[in-house]
Amino acid sequence: MQNFEYCTPTRLIFGKGVIEKLPGVMAQFGKKILLTYGGGSIKKIGLYQKVLELLKGFEIVELPGIQPNPKYDPSVLDGVRLCKEHKVDVILSAGGGSVLDCSKAIAAGACYEGEPWDLISYKVQATSALPIVDILTLAATGSEYDCGGVISRTETNDKIGYIDPLLFPAVSFLDPVYTFTVSKGQTAAGIADAMNHILEQYFCEDATLMNDGFCEAGLKSLMVNGMKCLENPEDYTARAEMMFVCTLACNNIMSLGNSESGWPMHGIEHALSGYYDITHGWGLAIITPRWMQHILSERTLPRFVKYGVNVFGIDTSLDPWEIARKAIEETYKFFESIGIPMHLRELGIDNSRIDEMAHHVAVNEGLENAYVPLTEQDIRKILIKSL
Repeated sequence: MQNFEYCTPTRLIFGKGVIEKLPGVMAQFGKKILLTYGGGSIKKIGLYQKVLELLKGFEIVELPGIQPNPKYDPSVLDGVRLCKEHKVDVILSAGGGSVLDCSKAIAAGACYEGEPWDLISYKVQATSALPIVDILTLAATGSEYDCGGVISRTETNDKIGYIDPLLFPAVSFLDPVYTFTVSKGQTAAGIADAMNHILEQYFCEDATLMNDGFCEAGLKSLMVNGMKCLENPEDYTARAEMMFVCTLACNNIMSLGNSESGWPMHGIEHALSGYYDITHGWGLAIITPRWMQHILSERTLPRFVKYGVNVFGIDTSLDPWEIARKAIEETYKFFESIGIPMHLRELGIDNSRIDEMAHHVAVNEGLENAYVPLTEQDIRKILIKSL
């Protein structure tokens, strides 16, 4: 078991109708608010109007239009500018993980006098950040309970995971009712995203029985409750448990004391959505079983056997190699069963930029230090298999 330090300072407020506590929470941070949101779904579900009603006595500046795979330019830069111009006290993120990721970068950039990309690219360490409160409308990324976010810079095809302890949200409002109207495609992407967050922590060299049980239960919960959410989008119990697991899946609580895995599937997918702007969860679902096939070996076999037996209930009397292969097949079949396209070509990606992406990942993602080290050639093979 590895040494670790752990602190999650975020206050979670979970359940139906918790939005009523918003005025009291926001008053702790000041009167000037930057309200960030995406393409307008918060208006369709009545959340936008509810926020404005609850925060009548506050000064609100708005930053709409934040896209999935949030962009440095314009969203981060516009948000930083607005914060500085209006002397914003606190950011209120209303939407999914992309809106919150963008808000985190804005929070750091607003307290920095240089180019915000210096912070995101780790050239400069942030020394302060604006406080962030979020109202989550999509269960997926876990950004509501961690200190990271992923930002894309279109002109350089960069997609960087920006992590800093200053970027934990101060408070996260989690009402599962706000996820009822999420489309089947986005619900499926959220399931895949959260499952992959857990898998990135599960497949490592040094793990504990407790963490393995935590991860295995999380994966089973996401599959069972995720399917229920797809069948009945207004199943509150299923939506609530899915939201809860997604929240826990990406803040390292499931892997405290484990060795680092390097998060190789995310590293590869970052190139896909950096170059082609595809849905993150879909890209992960496509990459995951191909990565599993690629790293299966005598060394990793016991891990795959444990995964297959404890997550999918595969018969322990079978040959270990058969269990491992069945586990990978079941992973693929589950993602396919929830409606995710399982080939890159279905998303408009051909082999024309495979070499370029493989090189980009090899240079920028550090996967030579992953659970199973990956060279540029390994990455290329995984991408080719995913076509």
